[in-house]
Amino acid sequence: MTRYVYDFDEPSDGGRELLGGKGIGLAEMTQLGVPVPGGFTITTDACRAYVARHQVPDGLDEEVDEHIARLEEKTGKRFGDTEDPLLLSVRSGAAISMPGMMDTILNLGLNDAAVEGVGASTGNPRFPRDSYRRLIQMYGEVVEGIDGQRFEQALADLKRERHAQQDVDLTADDLARLVETFKAIYRQETGDDFPQDPREQLRRAVLGVFQSWDNPRAQVYRRTYGIPDDLGTAVNVVQMVFGNMGERSATGVCFTRDPSTGEQGVYGEYLVNAQGEDVVAGIRTPQPVEQMREILPEAYDQLLDTMTRLERHYRDMQDVEFTVEDGRLYMLQTRSAKRTAAAAIKSAVDMAGEGLITQEEAIARIDPAQLDQLLHPRLDPTAQFEVAATGLNASPGAACGKIVLDADTAEERGKAGEAVILVRWETTPDDIHGLIQAKGVLTAHGGMTSHAAVVARGMGKPCVAGCEGLHIEVATKDVTIGGHKLREGDTITIDGGTGRVIVGEVPLVPPQINEDFETILVWADEVRRLMVWANADTPEDAAKAREFGAQGIGLCRTEHMFFGEERLPVVQEMILASDETGRRAALDRLLPFQQSDFEAIFEAMAGLPVIIRLLDPPLHEFLPPLEEATDDRMRQRIKVLHEANPMLGTRGCRLGIQWPEIYEMQVRAIARAAKAVQERSGEAPHVEIMHPLVGFKEELRRLRELTEDVMEEEAPEIEYLCGTMIELPRAALRADEIAEVADFFSFGTNDLTQTTLGMSRDDAEGKFLTFYLEDGVLERNPFETLDQNGVGDLMRIAVERGRSTKAEISLGICGEHGGDPASVEFCHRIGLDYVSCSPYRVPLARLAAAQAVLKEAHRAEYVAAGG
Repeated sequence: MTRYVYDFDEPSDGGRELLGGKGIGLAEMTQLGVPVPGGFTITTDACRAYVARHQVPDGLDEEVDEHIARLEEKTGKRFGDTEDPLLLSVRSGAAISMPGMMDTILNLGLNDAAVEGVGASTGNPRFPRDSYRRLIQMYGEVVEGIDGQRFEQALADLKRERHAQQDVDLTADDLARLVETFKAIYRQETGDDFPQDPREQLRRAVLGVFQSWDNPRAQVYRRTYGIPDDLGTAVNVVQMVFGNMGERSATGVCFTRDPSTGEQGVYGEYLVNAQGEDVVAGIRTPQPVEQMREILPEAYDQLLDTMTRLERHYRDMQDVEFTVEDGRLYMLQTRSAKRTAAAAIKSAVDMAGEGLITQEEAIARIDPAQLDQLLHPRLDPTAQFEVAATGLNASPGAACGKIVLDADTAEERGKAGEAVILVRWETTPDDIHGLIQAKGVLTAHGGMTSHAAVVARGMGKPCVAGCEGLHIEVATKDVTIGGHKLREGDTITIDGGTGRVIVGEVPLVPPQINEDFETILVWADEVRRLMVWANADTPEDAAKAREFGAQGIGLCRTEHMFFGEERLPVVQEMILASDETGRRAALDRLLPFQQSDFEAIFEAMAGLPVIIRLLDPPLHEFLPPLEEATDDRMRQRIKVLHEANPMLGTRGCRLGIQWPEIYEMQVRAIARAAKAVQERSGEAPHVEIMHPLVGFKEELRRLRELTEDVMEEEAPEIEYLCGTMIELPRAALRADEIAEVADFFSFGTNDLTQTTLGMSRDDAEGKFLTFYLEDGVLERNPFETLDQNGVGDLMRIAVERGRSTKAEISLGICGEHGGDPASVEFCHRIGLDYVSCSPYRVPLARLAAAQAVLKEAHRAEYVAAGG
């Protein structure tokens, strides 16, 4: 029969996965000799068994009775006694910390008789009555699902009647009256009296904590942080120690280092004459823990010594809960502390310097996704505000500005020095000039890899996409955000890291890039194998990428160079031309623009490779909607170019084959730019030319021939590579054939995900994909984190087959997944040479690439050890 219960001082082989984070902490502290109340842990196995069958696992009740008997023997108290009863707390504790998500019940075992007996035996009738009203409320909320506001309102009403500012101002008689009120609420809500049998209380409390694993807030938390639904929670049954016994008793929460900055020192708060829930619930204003030194000096000194000991044992910043009962210290919990990115980096660097951890351990314990916090302005954590609406957290950082509804206005006002937020149903490449000048972007439609999201990330601008609470009336310039009626020119704040939208201005704090941050990245660079390149379309992007440590440009999208007041009309003239001669005349006028752009990018990336992708989007994207056409010729051309599914239509290499003069112009601009830069600097740029959307070897063979002809004509002395983006399943499956005419492959996983899954990302995100994620059909958004079993398998096949033909072929990824930590690790495992991501995700990718090496080494050690 499966064993479900372990005392804190009993060894078990299951570790954190079996005992949960809180349980393993209590067990390890007990075995270290740290002062911990007695108790036992009911394992996550029991929770999973209960959740699966909705009934108590066989043998669990008997095991709990056996461990209660052991606890009675250790404490000299009896569970259910009416004079000096053993009272218990019942606390959840999953393997992965989920603070505040599940439920706790304190003072379990009290009943009417015990309250009177304890009051008489201690001479302190207030203490048991205070504990009893807390038990009835917590039990009512957790076990019976009673709205906690009913209890809180009754408490507030009594305090107002008694002119009491705080709970501690209520007398013993006041609390006796409150107990009766709480019992009446319980009876009204359940139809039964509050249970007087301690065994029944315990049994139902344990089940209540099991059930809290699936409460709505726990489910949301797990989805947000990628925690599996099948872990379950352990339940810790602990002897109660009381911080509410009087002025020599207290409770508090402390950190061994500042969780906001990582600075050394003890940081925390405590309350005299209180129970633990009071500190976190904000019922009373706690005091800095340093003030404990004045009223409880012995307990304070012991607390400091214990915290130092725990940090050295766990070799990590600790978050501890403690209670002082009549001057005696008890530790109730220790766990690795939740911390900001700045604190995580500083504490890791400092601990490595102190010899507590190695540099490799410092690298491994930083969450790469947290680094986004350090690279963008963010909301002031002390600011008070109301969230009006939420969307997708499409690009991190925060921005305040005035609402503008079109790109031209954004450009005009932005250039005039105004802070503006571009608010659109969705953005298109034609909005690029407005995006450049805006502080941030808010869209009603689109997803994590929509145009707005991708461009904003590349620019390092915050973006909230797919905000369903946003409605725009373009004609009247009215905007509604979550029920708030606004107009163009009103101020809003967006938080691209969380997807929050706030009406009005919220103070921001600047990025926190410092020496510790640089130190971690230098250490990571010493470990990683993958190179980290950047997706950059402008000299400014390229310079920013290089500043953040990029080793090349893995994707320069040339279509972004076709917009602007001077260029777009020429592009449109080329599209509207009736013959090749007319197209070439317009392209000749575009060539100098492209050449100057390429020269600036080559100079910004001197000595490093630059992959330039030739024109990819369908031509209709450079023309206005049909109803905005300026003449019949344009209307006719728009109709001719119309496609039912343009993303699977005439785009990418298909454009280059049907109208080769377009790609000829672009290659000519590249060649002339490379030659000009070489002549000025004496060093030739590292040029790589990418043909997009290739699915057949013949497509790339023809376009390579075109590329070679133009390069030979314009700049025969310039060395270059010619390759393709793998973004179609067929290209991955026939990579051995395509490799015969390719120098490199770059996986365009945005489109490869769409074409493999048959999902339009703009249609899926915010619609059925949201339901899939909430309902558990999918665990991850495949447009954020690579679908390793589907899209990833195609990548593996392409790597294997491509290298079977050409062992030296260069392989990388330039889709948005190139900056996702889990996807970076996958790219390392399948043997890619580099990942490429937006400039502001380069530091994140550098760290993730190093962590991939460390995880691989850890797995190898585990296997070698017989694991």
